[in-house]
Amino acid sequence: MIDYRKTLNLPYTKFLMRGNLSENELITLKKWNTDNLYELIRIKKSKNKNFILHDGPPYANGQIHLGHALNKILKDIIIKSKNLSGYDAPYTPTWDCHGLPIEHKVEKIVSKYNNKMSNKKFREKCRNYAYKQVLKQKKDFVRLGILANWNHSYLTMDFSSESDIILKLSKIIQKKYVYREFKPVRWCIECHSSLAEAELEYFQINSDSIFVKFKFVNVSKILSKFNLHFYVKDIYMLIWTTTPWSLPANRAISINKDFQYQLIATNDYLFIVAKKLVNKVMLELAINKWKILGEILGKELELLKVFHPILNITVPIIFSEYVNLDSGTGIVHTAPDHGEEDFVVCKNYNIQPVNIIDGFGKHLCQEIPLIQGKNIFESNKIIIKILNNNNTLMKIKKIIHKYPHCWRHKKPIFFRATPQWFISMENNNLKKDAIIELKNIQWKPYWGKERLQSMLVNRPDWCISRQRIWGVPIPVFVHKSTGQIHPNTCYFMKQIANAVSKIGIEFWWDLNINTMLGKDAQYYVKNLDILDVWFESGSVDAHSIYKNTKFDQKQSDLYLEGSDQYRGWFMSSLLISMATNYIAPYQKILTHGFTVDKSGFKMSKSRGNIINPNDIINKFGADVLRLWVASTDYFKEIAISSIILDRVVETYRKIRNTARFILSNLSDFNPDIDIIPNDNMIMLDKWIVGKSKLLQNEIIHLYDTYNFHGVIHSLVQFCSIEMGSFYLDIIKDRLYTTKRNSLARRSCQTALYLIINAFVRWIAPILSFTADEIWNFIPGQHSKYVFLEEWYDQLFDFSKEELLHYNDWNNLIQIKNEVNKVLEIFRKNKLIKNSLNASLTLYLNTSLATKLKNLQTELKFIFITSEVIIQDYKKAPTNAYKSKISFCLKIVIKSINKEKCARCWHSIMNDNKSVNNTHKICDRCISNVLGIGEKRLFL
Repeated sequence: MIDYRKTLNLPYTKFLMRGNLSENELITLKKWNTDNLYELIRIKKSKNKNFILHDGPPYANGQIHLGHALNKILKDIIIKSKNLSGYDAPYTPTWDCHGLPIEHKVEKIVSKYNNKMSNKKFREKCRNYAYKQVLKQKKDFVRLGILANWNHSYLTMDFSSESDIILKLSKIIQKKYVYREFKPVRWCIECHSSLAEAELEYFQINSDSIFVKFKFVNVSKILSKFNLHFYVKDIYMLIWTTTPWSLPANRAISINKDFQYQLIATNDYLFIVAKKLVNKVMLELAINKWKILGEILGKELELLKVFHPILNITVPIIFSEYVNLDSGTGIVHTAPDHGEEDFVVCKNYNIQPVNIIDGFGKHLCQEIPLIQGKNIFESNKIIIKILNNNNTLMKIKKIIHKYPHCWRHKKPIFFRATPQWFISMENNNLKKDAIIELKNIQWKPYWGKERLQSMLVNRPDWCISRQRIWGVPIPVFVHKSTGQIHPNTCYFMKQIANAVSKIGIEFWWDLNINTMLGKDAQYYVKNLDILDVWFESGSVDAHSIYKNTKFDQKQSDLYLEGSDQYRGWFMSSLLISMATNYIAPYQKILTHGFTVDKSGFKMSKSRGNIINPNDIINKFGADVLRLWVASTDYFKEIAISSIILDRVVETYRKIRNTARFILSNLSDFNPDIDIIPNDNMIMLDKWIVGKSKLLQNEIIHLYDTYNFHGVIHSLVQFCSIEMGSFYLDIIKDRLYTTKRNSLARRSCQTALYLIINAFVRWIAPILSFTADEIWNFIPGQHSKYVFLEEWYDQLFDFSKEELLHYNDWNNLIQIKNEVNKVLEIFRKNKLIKNSLNASLTLYLNTSLATKLKNLQTELKFIFITSEVIIQDYKKAPTNAYKSKISFCLKIVIKSINKEKCARCWHSIMNDNKSVNNTHKICDRCISNVLGIGEKRLFL
């Protein structure tokens, strides 16, 4: 039988919108690039108010991973939605180009060919390598559909950027935040450099835990402190440590002057521990019998001397407020080289670091030949053996605890005393003001403020210097004797910055000190340290990127990065901005979680569970990857697997097929002449447009609150329920069987035209390639790109009268869903061939029955049956299907054994007629084909 629905009406099979995303997207990208779409958007939006999302610079090293894709897609969704909301929202990508990972990569490359290379040549190699990485990553980001100022990206290694960073440092120096001091810093053996707190990760390790005895030099003096007068040979201070390797650098033992300490006698020893820890210590040492000989306040022990347990020296007892009663003995082994607190308390007693461990983590202690040249962590066993031989080791056992590791190498770090440059957290109330400023920032998730605040409260001074080659220098001159910087430093730095903006950082390394300092040159040396890369990236703000443009401002509207950046970029950006501008660089912080596999494990190279974004794109297309990002609750960890991607693909098909159906039924629609005024539209069509307007309001709110998975949920609900299983299902008959130019048909086409214009904008920030394709098929005159538009303003709201009937439509959707369930059962049981082979009887309460009866013959088009009968609920037979929805509903289905119309497929209720004496069709179709067309009820 001929399908008249396809041959007599719409040529929807001609609609060319197909799949093949991975191929079609490349064509779209070429078009965007040729037209310079990003610049077209800037021109179109130039008079709008600004919205600045500042891009946190990814590191220019290696192929992008899913974390990169997640971050960049989220940013792109925000930028595109803000442009639709009437903002001028530029997006300039940035890259972090200096630093250790690039040095290491280049070192490996260089070592294959030439082990001896000048620093200048090495930096040139680093620059070339970083630039290639930027190009590689940029290509991948463009493939994701990210619209950005790719031709003018911000690289920290650009000469102008290096100059800006130096000027920012100069300003901070001028405001007295920066100082240089010889003190312990976090040091990585693999990096051969200091590390910032943000460059640490904490992992569980199994360490040697030891109790060590420090023997008093003058036993009689300590006895007199306890008012004891008997003779004893030895008395000890008992310390506990998990870093035996640091004992050769011990130069004091610390106690709390306000704690009570007790002298304990066992069968073998006399030793002192904090009173409140005695029971715990004895349990740890497995000593069952002991006697308390006396008690004393800590302040009575100051400056008494004890023998070093390894070296032939004595060390003093000193006071430290850092000593607590959480663990150990209340007496702390103190090495000024290997701990911030140790350094501070030793400085109070004029005890200097001894610097007996080099940058490779090897011992330089000549007094202990057994560990000379040994790695500090390898030396633990040797030192423990020496202690045991000296009879100063009281106890040893293994403990598991968290220990800081370099986040690049995953290797344990240690504190090492070296001369470094610091930004003081206390000068000019930097830390205090930064904490106060947090209340002026919006946070999503809400706990972001507490996280950053807790990190600020406990943050030490920021070590901004690194002992490496590839980075922005700290271009200052240091006095040979005093260690102070030249009094004209800021003046010189401005000159240096100006030269760097022209020829790059090599200006500093090539600079002859005599050229700039003249006679003063004999007293100063050129500093050779470079800046921490966190200082570099933290220096990059909206002003740095958009200087001398309409977007030049002190604060960005939004920073969006992974949740690890609270300790990284969010922190460094805040501190630098507070130090220079007394204001946070961002008005709002938004964070996302990490990508994890189906088992919940974070993706990493070492685990081997990484998924390459390009593999997903090549198989499914970038829009599917973008849809995965938008479908996730990205504030938490974000899972991905083949099963999850299959679900995303199914969601994509629902959205795409909805658009395909709409567009296929607009192929003969000219909005200039065919559009129906609102007041003349059929009520069902007005209802779906009003429903779309409500949905658009919701979607705009969801975009504004960065709730993208809410956008997808609402879209899929709309495509599946209101459109797919209700409205589109109902209007097929009107689209395919009514007269081409009839009001009934043009009314639903008008609704479809309005909806697709709104729909394409709803999906544009997320499904950018698909939206661009849809836009090209929408009839009528419009701009070349949907990205040049704003939210569609031609949808109309429900009138007051229509709002009163809004719930009636919702009830009708519920009833239709229930009817579909019963029809499906009848089809499966072969009681009917299809729904148009059925007569439907609905048993309803009086109120709802009356409303449905008013729909008259329209009911059969709504339920897609050949007959609908409305009856009172009480008259329902016992075999009727009873619905479980909230209101009373029973359903009866019967088969109609009559021939169906060859055109509309309804069962024929009148005398059989034919077209060209061939196929029998009903009166309605005869009128639609040969007559003036049927009349439909205006619902």
